[in-house]
Amino acid sequence: MDWATSLRLTAAEELLSISGLVLLLVAAWSGDKASRAISIAAVAVLAAAAALTAPALCAGAMGAGTSAFFGQVSADSFAAFAKLLIYAASGATLMVAPAFFGRLGAMRAEFPILVLFAALGMGIMVSATDLIALYIGLELNSLSAYVLASFLRSDGRSAEAGLKYFVLGALASGILLYGMSLTYGFTGTTSFEGIRAALHGGLSMGAVFGITFMLAGLAFKISAVPFHMWTPDVYEGAPTPVTMFFASAPKVAAMALSMRVVLSAFGTAQGAWQPIVIFAAMASIVVGALGAIGQGNIKRLLAYSSINNVGFILIGLATGTPAGASAMLVYLAIYVAMTVGGFVAVLMLKDANGEPVEAIADLAGLSSERKVLAACLAMVMFSLAGIPPLFGFWGKFVVFQASVDAGLVPLAAIGIAASVIGAFYYLKVVKIMYFDEPAGKVVGKSGWEHQALLALSALFISPLGYLLTKWLGELADKAAAALFHLA
Repeated sequence: MDWATSLRLTAAEELLSISGLVLLLVAAWSGDKASRAISIAAVAVLAAAAALTAPALCAGAMGAGTSAFFGQVSADSFAAFAKLLIYAASGATLMVAPAFFGRLGAMRAEFPILVLFAALGMGIMVSATDLIALYIGLELNSLSAYVLASFLRSDGRSAEAGLKYFVLGALASGILLYGMSLTYGFTGTTSFEGIRAALHGGLSMGAVFGITFMLAGLAFKISAVPFHMWTPDVYEGAPTPVTMFFASAPKVAAMALSMRVVLSAFGTAQGAWQPIVIFAAMASIVVGALGAIGQGNIKRLLAYSSINNVGFILIGLATGTPAGASAMLVYLAIYVAMTVGGFVAVLMLKDANGEPVEAIADLAGLSSERKVLAACLAMVMFSLAGIPPLFGFWGKFVVFQASVDAGLVPLAAIGIAASVIGAFYYLKVVKIMYFDEPAGKVVGKSGWEHQALLALSALFISPLGYLLTKWLGELADKAAAALFHLA
């Protein structure tokens, strides 16, 4: 593998790196007055990176021809699928952030640059085929995320969210690094392909501990139970555009990284990791469903919804099959659309002074005052609940189908039962908006960016989304096949 080929395969990451550095210099010279222009430029860079990435997905790239930098990263179709979701979610964040921070006089030129570097780290995460590259990408993303969580320096909740995220994130990184060191020590390699070959000959107790610690560290990154405790506090305290970012792009990156680690590196040791994944899936579904019931803040409710959805996605991982991996990717694509739509709707909930309205009780009678906004938010809630004919139902359906096909019928049954429980708190929000007496709180107007993103998200999760099932399924199958080419 020559350097020219490696550089060609990682063109998207190089574009993000160079553009981030150039925009950082522009920010240093021009100051915060250039923040909107830098945000527009950052969105353009993300679009260009997506254009460079898409051909690998369409071609179903996999195998030795996608390996770059001596096996450190892989520019295969699986990485391309995840990157496109990451770039889309990051671009959506940059579109809504200027209006939110501008109202507070807190929009700084560094914000879009941090998002770009976070996207760069996430791109490395999903492409990593070596433990060293994995950790570099993870930490690049995490360092940007810690700053983003505490971006509103004048807000005590934002500072608290950043501190909590930093402390617990550092703990999770330490756990993950310890698991990596054990894995390296008992397999003799940091390469995913080498780890897979070493574990094929049998599992030592040290290797089992390595797998367990690595999965624990990754569980924190995806907000899976029992490492979910930071999610509601950080989601509530962080600025809403940052919360939208955390709930979408890093979630996709961490889940895709977990898929590559489990299915590629640990693929031959299914007996060691499958019980852990099954427990995390069931616990996340139940805790996410029950924890959201008593929430009075819409952002905290969406945080528990995120935990709940992670559990459903992990059902696909527990199968350990190509069909399960494909189902996870389909679910992730639909989940990103639902998350972006949900948080854009939350950003549009403003009072007469432009202050955010986050209390669920204050949404009473929203349908009589903001009919379109209430209808779109109701669509998001129904879709998150998995109620047909909205597209969120399809995500759950393909995951449960893969679980049943793999013989994990009890796991699918628990997931279906928990879906019914989870529907309660989604329907509660719809009931408050449509059947309670109007509170008259949500009267503020929003910009065209919010309206456009909400319209696109609502269109995607509407019944019209089913027109994309064949196309989305084929892309997901191509991406999943790249994880199993060594099997």
